[in-house]
Amino acid sequence: MSPRSRPEAVAPHSSSSLAARSLASVWHPCTQMKRHEADPPVAIVRAEGPWLHGEDGRRYLDGISSWWVNLFGHGHPHIRAGVAAQLERLDHVMLAGFTHEPVVQLSERLARLTGLGHAFYGSDGASATEIALKMSAHYWRNRGLPGKNRFVGLAGGYHGETVGALGVTDIALFRSAYAPLVRLSATVASPDARAARPGEDARGAALRAAQALDAWLAEHHASTAALILEPLVQCAAGMAMHDAEYLRQARALCDRYQVHLVADEIAVGFGRTGSLFAHQQAGIRPDFLCLSKGLTGGTLALSAVLTTDEVYGAFYDDDVARGFLHSHSYTGNPLACSAALATLDLLEQPGLLQRNAHLAQAIDTACAALTGHARVRHARRQGMIWAWDVDTALPDFSRRYHRHAMARGLLLRPIGNTIYAMPPYVLDVQAVQHLADGALAALEATLAEEAGTAAPAEERLP
Repeated sequence: MSPRSRPEAVAPHSSSSLAARSLASVWHPCTQMKRHEADPPVAIVRAEGPWLHGEDGRRYLDGISSWWVNLFGHGHPHIRAGVAAQLERLDHVMLAGFTHEPVVQLSERLARLTGLGHAFYGSDGASATEIALKMSAHYWRNRGLPGKNRFVGLAGGYHGETVGALGVTDIALFRSAYAPLVRLSATVASPDARAARPGEDARGAALRAAQALDAWLAEHHASTAALILEPLVQCAAGMAMHDAEYLRQARALCDRYQVHLVADEIAVGFGRTGSLFAHQQAGIRPDFLCLSKGLTGGTLALSAVLTTDEVYGAFYDDDVARGFLHSHSYTGNPLACSAALATLDLLEQPGLLQRNAHLAQAIDTACAALTGHARVRHARRQGMIWAWDVDTALPDFSRRYHRHAMARGLLLRPIGNTIYAMPPYVLDVQAVQHLADGALAALEATLAEEAGTAAPAEERLP
């Protein structure tokens, strides 16, 4: 094997390389670090538009928006200018007892866009989940119903990995090791359209799941503070997509049983599902709306929880103990808020969602061969999210596929045996074709590897 064909070609192991220095000093997220012995981290030195540029001189199309955060490409000049201008004026000030223009403007704009006000800020998606759950339970306590302090979520739901968020996350891999620390919520059937029975469409599957929710709430509503769900797409569940009718049913049931509805739009908000916010496709309004990821266009860490005037009013009192006792040192950071304001400028450009719809159609067309592949099941799309389930017996399909995609200059990371794409909204014709060709080629290479007719990806890097 030549030096060029070894795994080191992806991220050199010389002591001065970023990959080697990272392995010696950084604990990477959601990673079994021992695997980096075979697959060292890829060192990225710069990024522009939808492309990541590696220390090795290669570039990679960011097909998953760097974990679903980057909406308008890396280094967008408008967002960058907004942050730079704010840095000249005010970098940070604590939000307890103080305020500043960017956080006020952002809160006003989010209220106008959602119909929900009094934004409470955190630093990431899991923080937003924690805030919403605590706020819901504390609301019921302030209203004289302290027994309403449990939660219910959907089977396969994911809402973050802090201890509170793990309580409403139904993915064993993330929470089993921490089970003694976690207060587990209940789960009800997911409205996943893939679970439709013979003769049943996606709406029928949603209605059947709603009946299960109705039965559960009928028995447990007295102890239930809130239902939490990702509207339209359960992302970490393998991009499980459901009909909007489930949201309408859930809203009606939460009203009937006096249970809050928490919409986790951390991943699916900001145009990702085809509307500015996913819940809007059902014509409903949640009691809590959790936002993060795309909120700053993938530039700075920020999350927000929006809620109703009724919820806010339950905390407004002379008694300090009735206030919402939660804080983050960087709550409402001016730089992050400025990035969010610039991102909203781009999102509110006339025709943005229509342009995304045209781009989605172009990607559909380019990916037709992947969608029609003999080993693909349940090909689906919601807005700017694609997913293809692969019929494979490989227990490490995701890892193998990712390796093959990277070898072809494409960042895709399947969830289990589900290939998905969630690219930035700025792909040109060449990037669309690169995405489609690379995704299909990586699948063919992985299946050939499964059949024992091809060498591993790292042995065939260009």
